[in-house]
Amino acid sequence: MRFTCAMEFPGRYRKRDLAFINPPLMVTANAETLTVAALNKRGVVLLPAIQMVLAAHVDQLEVRSDSLRCAIKPQLKQDVIEEERSKTAGAVPLLRHLLALFQHPEESCLGLYGAFAYDMAFQFDAIQRHLQRSDKQQDLTFYLPDEILQVDPVTGQGKIYQYDFIVTDKTGRQETTGGLRRQTARQKPAVQEGALSGEDGIINDHTAMAYQDVVKSALSEIAKGNLFEVVPSRTFTQSLRVKPSTVFQKLLTENPSPYAALINFGAGEFLISASPEMFVRVSGKRVESCPISGTIERGNTPIEDAEQIKRLLNSHKDEVELTMCTDVDRNDKNRVCEAGSVKLLGRRQIETYSRLIHTVDHVEGQLRDDLDGLDALLSHCWAVTVTGAPKRAAMSFIEQHEHSARGWYGGCFGFLSANGDVDTGLTIRTVQVKDGLAHVRAGATLLAHSSPEEEEAETRLKALALLSALTPDSHGVNASGAGLESQQRNKLTTTNNQFAGRVLVVDHEDSFIHSLSAAFRALGMTVETRRPDSARRALQQHEFDLVVMSPGPGTPEDFSCHETLALCELYGLPVFGVCLGMQAMVSYCGGSLTVLPRPVHGASSQVCHQGDSLFTDVESVFLAGRYHSLIASQVPEVLEVTSRTLAEGIPMSIRHRALPWTAVQFHPESILSSSSDVAADGNAFVQKVVANLLRSLASSLDSQSRTGCKNSYIRNDSGSDAIRRGAA
Repeated sequence: MRFTCAMEFPGRYRKRDLAFINPPLMVTANAETLTVAALNKRGVVLLPAIQMVLAAHVDQLEVRSDSLRCAIKPQLKQDVIEEERSKTAGAVPLLRHLLALFQHPEESCLGLYGAFAYDMAFQFDAIQRHLQRSDKQQDLTFYLPDEILQVDPVTGQGKIYQYDFIVTDKTGRQETTGGLRRQTARQKPAVQEGALSGEDGIINDHTAMAYQDVVKSALSEIAKGNLFEVVPSRTFTQSLRVKPSTVFQKLLTENPSPYAALINFGAGEFLISASPEMFVRVSGKRVESCPISGTIERGNTPIEDAEQIKRLLNSHKDEVELTMCTDVDRNDKNRVCEAGSVKLLGRRQIETYSRLIHTVDHVEGQLRDDLDGLDALLSHCWAVTVTGAPKRAAMSFIEQHEHSARGWYGGCFGFLSANGDVDTGLTIRTVQVKDGLAHVRAGATLLAHSSPEEEEAETRLKALALLSALTPDSHGVNASGAGLESQQRNKLTTTNNQFAGRVLVVDHEDSFIHSLSAAFRALGMTVETRRPDSARRALQQHEFDLVVMSPGPGTPEDFSCHETLALCELYGLPVFGVCLGMQAMVSYCGGSLTVLPRPVHGASSQVCHQGDSLFTDVESVFLAGRYHSLIASQVPEVLEVTSRTLAEGIPMSIRHRALPWTAVQFHPESILSSSSDVAADGNAFVQKVVANLLRSLASSLDSQSRTGCKNSYIRNDSGSDAIRRGAA
């Protein structure tokens, strides 16, 4: 087992190399069971202590001489507060209890090393599955090593960390692993050799035309507003005629990367990765990630590299891709981080690899005190760079349109430390070896202006570096990709307010909701985020002071938004809508919606407002980040349009003339939304807008108290009677 960081980047990566063999324990889990297996005598010594831990948290525990197995309780519930969803994921609570057994605040090397598969996300958030799964595929596999070699590649200095454990079983008898380390034979893993027919011995699960058809299907969904972006993948399969260690060494030499790994899962299964992308890293309470999006092929000289970098940075498509990825990533952090702590540290920074140049953002946040590194990891399942946005819609599309289950691809691998730290890389640029066959999976980020032919070609380009390492005579070029790089060269150029109380955020399954929630939390509000059915039940059972209708894919009807707004009107509740929330408000009040000729996803527009209180101290023309296909084509008289796009005059915000309802079509929480007096960091602008909203509500309540009435509002578009929630 080997984990390597083979590149330096100040403030982000430092070269290191870590390896171990013959670990005492292996932990595996799928959706139904978790198993702890002893791999040698030292592992057998540890099982009684682990048995006591598991027995305290499961109903039934199957105990064998060399393993423990327990059923995972189905913990996903419909009626769950979104900020607490990471506490409900099936196998992770048990993994957390196992880590606690080895917890030590000063021990950074001891812990669990391994990988989470793509399907782990379905334990966090249930999505209907359509693809067939192997009954051998695990959602996670981790090892507990007790002898670790750590080398500093810069100085060449190495250290060996050895751990002995003293275990007391339930009878009080003590055993120790000390002295057993050298008594266990170390077996070499068996590697089968497979064989495939096909041109150059490579086949894939999508023909070029089939993958292009997937792209066309995605473009249709993007045009409808059901998706902003999506990352469908395809698998290239080739016989493995060299040892996995040889492939790993070639990748280290030809394609150094910050997250490289060689993991032996046993039974001839290996994971060999040269991943360029950090997934989630947690150090103490600091949570980091580095979304990558925007790709161009390298030149043949430093001068050509410079020209390629210039093209990449001037590519609007690549900028939009990365913007969406970072907005979604910030949202994932805002689910679990302290309000206002999520910050953009680096924007469109250049990282150079053997064949490709990428643009990378760097995002951080401070984890809430009641959460840990596993909560942070789960909240990001999985990176938007391998799924899309909104995530649930994108993952559902992937499940319906890819031709095979992803397995390890799109998950993550790395280290869960005994001191609580987490360091993981995204499982991309990875070879999955099984039964003598090597599988390389690659995807392309699809946006509204994607070309089916170009995106199909990009998947082949991304697979080249890995495919070239699979044969003994390869020198970095694969015959099946001849001419692809030159063909691709041109393609890839291409607190402060007086209003306080409880906020209910209705989550319409978008990928930005927690950034909105965090803005309210940062200003002292108590926030609950719930999906629509759960939110409507909560409205009927609990008291709230404000309802926020979030953005989301699709249409207001998809989430029964009219039912939610009817309850808000019935109870006299203030409402703030964003994007889909504004569309729902327009539709509910008798207006109509239409589809833009061209969707606007991850782009900014100049917006002009007319001095509404929502825009107090915001310059009259400001930049607004947009993610939508639907717009208000006819706004009813009961709603006042308070801002429009400067170029087309599209309504960008509204205010109800009688009810305390306000909405915006743009995304104030996006890093694209800003004004000259507010930094474009994704926090300051949305907090200014939210603060203005809360001040306006406070002023309204103060006015009502002076007139002797509380929460008394009249809907005047249909001549209905006044609806009152209570009198002072």
